[in-house]
This record gives sequence, C-alpha cells and structure tokens, in this order.
Amino acid sequence: MTTTPDVTRTHAWFECFRPLPQARLRLFCLPHAGGGAYAYRSWARRLAPHIEVVAVRPPGRERRYGEEPFTRLDRLVPSLVRALGPWLDRPHAYFGHSMGALTAFEVCRTARHIGLPQPQRLLVSGTPAPQLPRNRPRLHDAPTGAFVQRVRELGGTPPEVLDDADALSAILPTLRADWSVAETYAYRPGPPLTCPLSVFGGTTDPQATAEELRAWRAQTEGDCTLREFPGGHFFLNTQHTEVLSAVSHDLAPAPTEER
Repeated sequence: MTTTPDVTRTHAWFECFRPLPQARLRLFCLPHAGGGAYAYRSWARRLAPHIEVVAVRPPGRERRYGEEPFTRLDRLVPSLVRALGPWLDRPHAYFGHSMGALTAFEVCRTARHIGLPQPQRLLVSGTPAPQLPRNRPRLHDAPTGAFVQRVRELGGTPPEVLDDADALSAILPTLRADWSVAETYAYRPGPPLTCPLSVFGGTTDPQATAEELRAWRAQTEGDCTLREFPGGHFFLNTQHTEVLSAVSHDLAPAPTEER
C-alpha cells in the first residue's frame, strides 16, 4: 500500500490537500510565476479519488514567504528533485503551467539522469517548447511600472493586489524572481523523454503560440497531444472545467492497466 509522505521530511515543498492513500496516481502540480500551491487546491477535489494532487510550493510564497526565492531554474530544479524522493513511491505525473512547465520538464530530465522513477506522463501548459530561442523582451529587471503592467496584461494576478501598494510590495520580489527563472532559462540539448506528453495552450496567449506549443513534440519519444482552449495566458482559470476534464482524460489508465 502506498502512503502520503510526511511533508516535514521534505520541508515545505509539497502540499497534499486531500491525501488519497489508495489513489492509483500522484500528480505533482507546479505553479506559474508568482503562483503557489493553492492555485491547485480545487484540483485535489475535482480529480479525486483516482488521482492524488500534490501541489509544489517553491520558496518565497505562502508559508514559505520568508524564504529567498530562486532566480535560476538550474538552482531550483536540483533542490526540488532532492525533496521529491520520498514522494515517488507510486506511479506519478507532472503538470506545470508557464514557469511551472519548464520546471516540470527539467525535473523529469534531472530525475532520469540520477535514476529516479520516471513519470507516466508530463503535462505542460502555457509555454513554448524549451529548445526554441527566447526572443521576447526580458522584463524581470525592468522598471516597476513596466513590469507590473505586463503582469497585469497577462491576467494571472488579481488587479486589486496590483493596485494595492502594500500588497504589491510584498509580492514583487517573488514575482521578479520567478520571471527571472523563466527568462534566464538556458536549454541544454539532451535525449527526448520516453513518457507521453500533453501540451496545453490558450488560443490567444501571446506567451505561447500554437507553433511554439507544437514544437514540444521533439521532446518525447512517446505520444504527444496538443490541446488548445479559448483564452489567453491564464486560460486555466477561465476554462477550468474543460482543462480538468482533459487532464483527467490524459491521466486515465491505458486499457491494459485496467485489467
């Protein structure tokens, strides 16, 4: 029988909102820039009872607010992979949106390199394939006005937070650090993954075009499925039911697994 590990053994990296010892699969959900574990709280209820949702909480947010956030992916990933070990005691998968998608991808590659169990599927959302050049203007170190305006345009942070000077001051360091993680990412060529890959995107997302999403196909030897949903970069919020339905479908056991 599998169990849910004690989070005290892995610091505060993981939040399991609804422990499901009998679930057939554990889904690790990685947040977008500025996001935290609570972005996936509703997923735990909607995907139960067959999928146990474990949300990843990097430093600098929620109950890790006092910790220094990472500014480089090549530092974030090794720390996360070290914490993952006790949680890989059952079949698992990863879902990541935007910055979280790049993190999940590199976690898979690092875990494979050191011999940890591989996921049944990787689900990535809202970001171009990692091997593509990053040609968009870098904003993580831009003046506050320009940076906040871009964050506002993407729609992932409540306007009332961005309009409140104290609230903005509290979250700005983590927002900038997370954007730095994504904008300074440097892809290193390597063999493709062997697990199936699901790619999610918004039809009007300026951060990830359909062509950029299709390019993820090169990153796996397995099946690759592209799903587009109406909406912009945060289509996960506006198409919540449809996205969760697709996630559930893609994580359903193959016919041979049901026997």
